[in-house]
Amino acid sequence: MNTPDNSIQSALARRQRVLAPTYRLFYDDPIHVVRAEGVWMYDADGRRYLDCYNNVPVVGHSHSEVVARIADQAARLNTHTRYVTDGPVELAERLLGTVPAQIDCVTFTCTGSESNDLALRICKAATGGTGFIVTNGAYHGTTETLTGMSPVTGAPTGPGVQVVEAPLGLRNPDEFGVRVRACIDAMRLGGVKPAALLVDTIFGSDGVISHPPGLLKPAVEAIHAAGGLFVADEVQPGFGRTGDCMWGFQRHGVIPDVVTMGKPMGNGHPVAALLARREVMREFATRYRYFNTFGGNTVSCAAALAVLDIIERERLMENARQVGDFLMMSLRDLAARHSMIQDVRGAGLFIGVQLDSKERATRVVNGLRNRGVLIGSSGLGFDTLKIRPPLVVRRAEAELLVEALDRTLIEAELRDPRKG
Repeated sequence: MNTPDNSIQSALARRQRVLAPTYRLFYDDPIHVVRAEGVWMYDADGRRYLDCYNNVPVVGHSHSEVVARIADQAARLNTHTRYVTDGPVELAERLLGTVPAQIDCVTFTCTGSESNDLALRICKAATGGTGFIVTNGAYHGTTETLTGMSPVTGAPTGPGVQVVEAPLGLRNPDEFGVRVRACIDAMRLGGVKPAALLVDTIFGSDGVISHPPGLLKPAVEAIHAAGGLFVADEVQPGFGRTGDCMWGFQRHGVIPDVVTMGKPMGNGHPVAALLARREVMREFATRYRYFNTFGGNTVSCAAALAVLDIIERERLMENARQVGDFLMMSLRDLAARHSMIQDVRGAGLFIGVQLDSKERATRVVNGLRNRGVLIGSSGLGFDTLKIRPPLVVRRAEAELLVEALDRTLIEAELRDPRKG
């Protein structure tokens, strides 16, 4: 590991004096980031890093149009949805225009966690059930309830929650449906009525499971047959990241009852949303009030509308497909030359490269950081490299990633103690 310089040491010491010990940092050698633009982040010494990890700045860090429209709206009006304003209505109309017609109403929140937490409450009210099914490597948010539905955090499973093995390596989509039906049977044996299946539609925290398309359909049919609902968590795969459609669930030929999204919606501005079938919302709305002061505020809506405009105008979904196809091909070429790569999975600009151990994945992530390329890891064993650059990444920058990964893998192999 490189020895941190004095400026990093000073920044770390200052941070540790005031921030709670719950905070964590990326990389063995942390980066003191001071600015970012497009797909590049810059440290305090002016060194730049290719960001191939952060899905939140979906149209690129500090996009000038997003910044300008936030500033313009903030200078005119920033208020909530208990006044009649145009921004929330226009944003709702735009979002509903990207999903099947059966999904016909929107509620705004500030974060993906708030969206998912609200989804749980809606599903309970609509079905009368309290049982939820999540995958064994899932991450769905930070509330107490969602932590109990996020096994990858190591937290205890919440009451009424059944954990299903993620569909890694399955060739027959029916197999995941069989697993979900087994969870439903287990609920019933325990006297629990199913409320919903909650799934990140590219299984990002499970290690990135993108194929085969359609694998979710039998599972959704199973939860519907049991009287439950399907919640599509689109915080990570949404907004065109998979390259072939706007939302991850669309790759699987299903129509969710509830769709949740998070901060990529505003390129990092704290804006999120829940989209649902109106009949699913009706029981909850009849029995409860939900008001989120900053959910759907006019400045947040301006940010989100800018993101939708940029994705469409700059054809970023098509860019995700083209650059993603190049990356998949190049990474599979690397897999043919590096035995530590076990699999390459993904769609568009959401790719997982599974290595043969957590230790190697950690070494590669840190080795890439030292070469100026930022990625992360995921999966139950944290053995899968997670690659999710902003959608504005171009082929030349993808080539830099592939070259740096090749060199890092060679270095990891040379330093591997198992090779004597």
